Amino acid sequence: MMRRIAVLDAPTNLGLRPPTSTSVPGCGKAPGALRDHDLLARLRARDAGCLTPPRYDPGDWRPGDGVCHAREISGYSVTLADRIGAIIDRGEFPLVLGGDCSVLLGSALAMHRLGEAVGGRIGLVFVDGHSDFRHPGNASYVGAAAGEDLALVTGRGQADLAAIEGRRPYFRDIDVVVLGIRAQDEYRLDLQAAGITTRPVPALRAEGAARTAQWAHEQLADCAGYWVHIDVDVLDPAVMPAVDAPDPGGIAFAELEILLAGLVDTPHCLGVELTVFDPDYDPDGSYAAEIVNTVVAGLAPVSAPAAVPPRLLPAAPPPQRVRSTGPATLAGPATPPNGGAGPAGGPGPGSPVGIAPLGSGEPAVDEPEAVPGAGTGGLASVPAVAVEPVGPPAAVGPGLLRRVPRADEGGASEDGPSPSSAGIA
Repeated sequence: MMRRIAVLDAPTNLGLRPPTSTSVPGCGKAPGALRDHDLLARLRARDAGCLTPPRYDPGDWRPGDGVCHAREISGYSVTLADRIGAIIDRGEFPLVLGGDCSVLLGSALAMHRLGEAVGGRIGLVFVDGHSDFRHPGNASYVGAAAGEDLALVTGRGQADLAAIEGRRPYFRDIDVVVLGIRAQDEYRLDLQAAGITTRPVPALRAEGAARTAQWAHEQLADCAGYWVHIDVDVLDPAVMPAVDAPDPGGIAFAELEILLAGLVDTPHCLGVELTVFDPDYDPDGSYAAEIVNTVVAGLAPVSAPAAVPPRLLPAAPPPQRVRSTGPATLAGPATPPNGGAGPAGGPGPGSPVGIAPLGSGEPAVDEPEAVPGAGTGGLASVPAVAVEPVGPPAAVGPGLLRRVPRADEGGASEDGPSPSSAGIA
């Protein structure tokens, strides 16, 4: 399943309201801040360039005018969808560096085009500290697309954003899995009423990040593939406060790394976007470094030719290695000719993780290997979860899907108004 990662910058801040009446949101600086920590080199990724957004200018917008910057966001989303589609057409794995959460509209449009081209549905794994489900049906007014992106991509809201190219919705409610929202999210009951599957932080922690990734796979088993949206405000502000709307009760970097690794370790995962990191709140770059460590370790399953993170264990208890002075043997079913490797070069259903394959010449070991990232800041302070089963569903799809163009194709806060804002919510 080895795929080359292509990194595309989408440094838009059009979806957020201004932090003050005389400033603009800083999340447009995020791609540059992350690149400064050698993100591309460490991922061995192709540089897919930067899609420059239109000017941030709320002008005379007032509540009741609809979503601010709607025309600019719509045009940007079409171009972003073209760029994402081109990356997938090359057989690569897109990593989109936002920017605010309005980049999801471009990704969603690309996924809808793709689903139409292959005759299947594309799902969404929405990893976010907030549901971003505000829309005209549950709020007195809308204004900031970054606080409404999940509503928009599921067809709720004004047509110039929710129905670009006449596509509505980009994702069906039943094809969306929401992970990491806070237990008391303002729109949690609306998500439930819509039939959108959710796992808030308390449930995510109770089940574990790796099992949660496996669970998300299972929820989207009927989809031809899925896209992953990650808003870094899913992290607790105690470890990552450099976002526009920090909210206590989030997860740790280690949990995000494990969750990301589980979500991308399948050909069903078509790409990932990262949003809302604001370098204006990270003057020494320490949070950018933590994010890069987490992303590099979390995306390792995408590009590693024969490496599967040791956290990805089979669901059944693995057979045990029997120590012997003679040739090493396994108690249990015989190892197949490829050493038990699965289709990605990793362990198959019966091969123990952290134990050298037979004939490898490596010594037998009794314990799993250390989780990658320990000692880099990614996992050093949180106990590693290295024993949870996760992996692709039993029936994997066709792998990468290729888009065929249609014939007719040619701080700030994202969740609500602030007394100090210029009036955009």
